[in-house]
Amino acid sequence: METTTLAQVPDDDVPVSTDSARARTLAQLRNFGVPLTLLALFVALYASEGSFRSRTNLTNVLEQSAALGIIAVAGTLVLIAGGFDLSVGATFALAGVVAAKFVSDGGDPWIGFVLAIGAGALVGALNGMVITKLKVNAFIVTLATALIFRGVAERLTGGTLVVVDNDSFRSLGRWELLDLRTVIWVWIACAVLATVILRRTVFGRQVYAVGGNEEAARLSGIRVDRVRIVVFLFSGMAAALAGILTASRIGTGQADAGAGLELRTVAAIVVGGTSIRGGEGAIWRTVVGVLLIGIINNGFNLKGWDPVYQDIAFGAIILFAAAVDARVRSSTP
Repeated sequence: METTTLAQVPDDDVPVSTDSARARTLAQLRNFGVPLTLLALFVALYASEGSFRSRTNLTNVLEQSAALGIIAVAGTLVLIAGGFDLSVGATFALAGVVAAKFVSDGGDPWIGFVLAIGAGALVGALNGMVITKLKVNAFIVTLATALIFRGVAERLTGGTLVVVDNDSFRSLGRWELLDLRTVIWVWIACAVLATVILRRTVFGRQVYAVGGNEEAARLSGIRVDRVRIVVFLFSGMAAALAGILTASRIGTGQADAGAGLELRTVAAIVVGGTSIRGGEGAIWRTVVGVLLIGIINNGFNLKGWDPVYQDIAFGAIILFAAAVDARVRSSTP
């Protein structure tokens, strides 16, 4: 008696083509939609705005995007691991204030930088410990610590700017190589390092595993809590580093610095194509998301358009990216 195998069934009779094709289309849209959008926007501005294509303007776009880029690179690890960090804006401000305050009181700038990085590490470690050990939702924990440490920064400054008149302090943020300032090179270094960690190390594979399926990761022997604490530690240190470089460049520390930075960070990561539900993502996607936000900002400024429409544009882009991610996940077996 002759049996019919799956291979003998005509392609037209296979009832999975429509859903599979839709899933593949959505996945390709998530993976390549933003890079193509970035390219199209760049070409449009390059062709229509003479001031956009000047070397000075393009360098400014990179410089203005770099602090966000440093934070978003570390934030990508947090999101892939299934976490969420709303404290980066407050950490950014606190680190700048700690460094500026220490130096303005006569301290050595390099010790001030180390103390500020330590403050960022403390915030990140505290977030990770509370989330993992007390089992409190990451959104609530980081929102609370953002309020706490923003208040600490306000207390340290007394509500005023901390102006630093120290050449060594200012030189860190203003140093240039090939006409690119420190913050841009630090962003590049962070992106390369994070890419290596995610793609070439055991820890990177554990980050994906924890975000993809926490219980399966735990059963396979991965120390889930430790992984989450470490990625939050990275996030706090990255926010502190960005805050130090910014305070050094402008020569001041201020408690209200970085307001709204946490939302722009999430926007850059999600728009780049990293899944907000964890388990998927890549550093290059985040870099593209950061550049897209930077070029949109620059384009609005060059065109003289109302900044309110920037928020509308960002909100629409984030909503679209999140919707595509949700559809991809629901369409994937």
